[in-house]
Amino acid sequence: MILLRRLLGDVLREHRREQGRTLREVSAAARVSLGYLSEVERGQKEASSELLGSICEALEVPLSEVLRDVSDNLALAEALAELPQVPVAAPTRLHVTNVAA
Repeated sequence: MILLRRLLGDVLREHRREQGRTLREVSAAARVSLGYLSEVERGQKEASSELLGSICEALEVPLSEVLRDVSDNLALAEALAELPQVPVAAPTRLHVTNVAA
């Protein structure tokens, strides 16, 4: 099952890292605890709309951009989930002989 909170956390973390900022910097700017922001980024907590707005404001990224990125990632994850599972054969043991040149 695809969890929206995980995809959202991934997008927020990506924006933060692209800016070269730490969790501590963003949590202070968003006025949210460092631990809670970390849990949001790891997809362990669902951010309220108010909290999400504060995080986006701290990252200086429009909420619409974050939601668009999440939507794109969700569409990709859904498409990949619909692909048929292809069985992968176990690797066979190769017998290598020592050939002197």
